[in-house]
Amino acid sequence: MRYKELSEVYERLASTSKRLEKIKILSDFLIKIKDGEEDIIYLLTGEIFPDYEEKKMGINSQLVIKSLSKSLGVDKEKIVEEWKKIGDLGEVAEKLIQKKKQITLQFSVLTSEKVLKNLRKLPELEGEGTINKKLSLIIELFNSISGLEAKYLTRTLIGDLRIGIQESTIREALSLAFFNGNKEASEKIQNSINKLNDLKEIFLICKQKDLKRLDEVKLIPGKPIKVMLAQKVKTIEEGFKEVGIPCAIEYKYDGIRIVIHKKNNKVFLFTRRLENVTKQFPEVVEYILNYVKGENFILDSEVVGFDEKTKTYKPFQNISQRVKRKYEIEKLRKELPVEVNIFDILFYNDKDLINMKFEERTKLIRKIVQEIPFKIRCSKQIITSNINEAKKFYEEALKNNQEGIMLKNLKAIYNPGSRVGHMLKMKPEQRDFDLVITGGEYGTGKRSGWISSFIVSCSDEGEYLEVGKVGTGIKEKSEEGFSFEELTEKIKPLIIKEEGKKVFIKPEIVVSITYQEIQKSPTYSSGFALRFPRFVSIREDKPLSEITGLEEIEEEFKNQKN
Repeated sequence: MRYKELSEVYERLASTSKRLEKIKILSDFLIKIKDGEEDIIYLLTGEIFPDYEEKKMGINSQLVIKSLSKSLGVDKEKIVEEWKKIGDLGEVAEKLIQKKKQITLQFSVLTSEKVLKNLRKLPELEGEGTINKKLSLIIELFNSISGLEAKYLTRTLIGDLRIGIQESTIREALSLAFFNGNKEASEKIQNSINKLNDLKEIFLICKQKDLKRLDEVKLIPGKPIKVMLAQKVKTIEEGFKEVGIPCAIEYKYDGIRIVIHKKNNKVFLFTRRLENVTKQFPEVVEYILNYVKGENFILDSEVVGFDEKTKTYKPFQNISQRVKRKYEIEKLRKELPVEVNIFDILFYNDKDLINMKFEERTKLIRKIVQEIPFKIRCSKQIITSNINEAKKFYEEALKNNQEGIMLKNLKAIYNPGSRVGHMLKMKPEQRDFDLVITGGEYGTGKRSGWISSFIVSCSDEGEYLEVGKVGTGIKEKSEEGFSFEELTEKIKPLIIKEEGKKVFIKPEIVVSITYQEIQKSPTYSSGFALRFPRFVSIREDKPLSEITGLEEIEEEFKNQKN
């Protein structure tokens, strides 16, 4: 397929904010995709591989500017100047390439397959001369491209497609294209996406127009899946009413959510962001191989840090660095030891268990896991209908340095990727949100050279709306905790625009923020502002799909007034 055809679809999607129009545009396009062209599906989400694939392009705006400069024979400074004026590097590329084409009258046909082929080579490059090799691959594309194509190739490279579609939009488009918008089909498509995390595979199944094929999609050990998420509850009485009694009550561990897969005597560890962290937790791999019976399985767990000397549990931020650190693993293992707490099972010995009742799944866990304190345990659990017993268990969890408790319906199934009402979390009243950094401002004086205040945003139907600016809670020096310098270095590759000291940042870094109260505000795009926000930690384990939504902020604002 010509890349121009795909770029025109991007443009039509970007030109409307109406969800139904976007679904129709996508649906019409999906029907046109021919056999052998299915990988184009990834490009619709701005990616080149499935969600679970670890390979990333690793391209920042500076490398794109350099590529444009070499391809067009234009000074980098002029491109940066245009970027500051327009605010969209994609539009800058479109403008400059249109100008070049008018002068040279050179046109050639670029295919989407060629774009994918070149972009998929980028993650493979390493060692001496890597930058020049990457430049060559990108320049080759820019040399045979129109203005509109350049706009969307640039946006794809820097991870900022700006067409306003989510996974749910593609789901509804698939349903409309192949099942006439059937509601049951939408649900089955979503269930299949949650199990496979591969839009191309789902597209191929939908193309057969057979709903039964969607029912046949099974979990595959070794292939990461999206986790089931809990809703909040403020009291045990409210929790009992929601999930029914008797119910299972378990510790809400203050750790890292890890989904554990075993296949062919190999163990794989995935975060809720579908990142493979097997190498970062070698001891967890050992515990699973030594203390869990079964040929193949998928377990849901929380990995919690503890103090080796005092045997007391540590909060999440103490071990969060283990998720991203790929070096000095043995040193970190000794300094930041962890215990695995297994609380659910989704697959066991070739059987998909997500439709099994929770009471049966939790019994199975206790049969196959050999508990060794401070290595591996089944989640601490009681099954009760008694309010006082539940409250005592809650207080015990807090005393044990955990976040609170989980309340679970005993008859419920496991819903991958869904935030469900049959699993609830309860913790002490604390005003906190998980938000994403979308902007910032460089500091002055001793903070000169660092971004020292950060704009944080919530989500709302695929958009990110500002809710405040935070600078407190971040340390001056890294030895005191997470510092301005460390956060600035993480953010620099994500900067998509600069205006003086202000920077606009690609939404990627999720942070935990506490606050005193919520106020109405015309200053921020959400219409709300957090009063006295404070940085707590970076949530390396949380994907963008799990950050606080505008609805939740509105709800908290109403509750606060009451």
